[in-house]
Amino acid sequence: MQELVNSNDYERQPVPKEERQAWYRLSAVWIAIGIDLSSVLLGVQIGNGLSFGHALAAVFVGSLILAAMSAASAYVGAATGLSTALLTRQIFGECGAKLISLILGVSLLGWFGVQAGFFAENAHAVTHSVFGLNWNVQWLAVIGGLLMMTSAIYGYRSIEKLSVVAVPLLVILIFLAIGLAGVRYGWAALHHPAIQPLSFGMAVSLVIGIFVVGAVIAPDIARWARTKKEAILAAFVGFLIGNSFMLVVAIILSKLTNTENLTQIFIGLGLGIPAIIVLTLAQWTTNTNNLYSSSLGFSVVFTKVPKRLIAMVAGILATGMAYFGIFDHFITFLSIITTLIAPIGGVYVGEYFFVDAEQLQFRADIPHRWIGRSALSWAVGSLLAFATTPVPDGFGWFSLTTVPALDGFLAAAIVQVLVGLPERRRASHPEETPNQADDAQQGQNPNPQQL
Repeated sequence: MQELVNSNDYERQPVPKEERQAWYRLSAVWIAIGIDLSSVLLGVQIGNGLSFGHALAAVFVGSLILAAMSAASAYVGAATGLSTALLTRQIFGECGAKLISLILGVSLLGWFGVQAGFFAENAHAVTHSVFGLNWNVQWLAVIGGLLMMTSAIYGYRSIEKLSVVAVPLLVILIFLAIGLAGVRYGWAALHHPAIQPLSFGMAVSLVIGIFVVGAVIAPDIARWARTKKEAILAAFVGFLIGNSFMLVVAIILSKLTNTENLTQIFIGLGLGIPAIIVLTLAQWTTNTNNLYSSSLGFSVVFTKVPKRLIAMVAGILATGMAYFGIFDHFITFLSIITTLIAPIGGVYVGEYFFVDAEQLQFRADIPHRWIGRSALSWAVGSLLAFATTPVPDGFGWFSLTTVPALDGFLAAAIVQVLVGLPERRRASHPEETPNQADDAQQGQNPNPQQL
């Protein structure tokens, strides 16, 4: 514990090379984040909408696209050593970064409250079924929120240690449940026909959409990678497995048991205590990252306040809101503000790979308050994302990839490149000034005194 208390989380500077971690540790963090009970709801929907083989294929294709997207984001994080919020400082300017980081912080803090409430509802169902207890859901939200807050306060090292312990245990318990379900209900149940037909393309879109914001904020974890190659490997493996694992588990268990609730499946298989462990660890490892990334965003806004204090205050605030159930009434607001996050990734990915990688290298003093091209790219990406988001959360004007967040990411990257490359060429080859033109003229018509 003393090691965690004394550790530096480098929220306002690059992570030093000597502090970097091996790729498999980072992968464990992303896998742990992906093991989320909310993914179960989507997995059940996909399982009910497609045959078993097509459902697995949709999960694999969607997760593969997401893994490629996250690998690009992670590469930037490892190359610069900067969090997502600090990357916005380099590319949007001092004032621009405060606005963008505030959006990041508020959105992720909101989802922390939502997940804490979701944990409370499931914890109430499990403890009531297993022990006959009737604990207050609001107080369970407080317990869960404060529990998840502790690891976020201590930063990445605490999250990494939690993930390394949680992932193997979760995998063992879940595979145990799958084995018992297969024996009890028969593996032939996997091939039951779809109940509520769903198109393959829509299933792929849903798989991408559930974790696309995680890909955008991948630098928060990837900045701890030892090398850029390890960052790519960690993100690709972590997102491919992390995003697909619980989806596949939900598809298998829902088809075998014909039940949509994972906790009820565990209880029905006589795994009440493991159900509590899975519920707690799955939500803990996922939600602590929401608060961690949120506090990194707020650290760019409140530059004089220690990050641990920011994480503590933010966690208490979000837990309090979960207690009052306030976020149940703000899902649409959170969905809208989350749509604004995806284009941020497009801006920094487009800039780093195609325009000017040096722009994203850390500078203690930012010369610009606003960087116009980045603000334009973000605005265009956000507008397009809203245009392709169905009503009531968006305008619903048309559809492109069927994943609005991905639309925004790609649009922002394209605009950043189209606007940034000409600007870079002008900076590299400035137009001749009048003095330069005079000098050139004198070179063509030398002074007779020089002959």
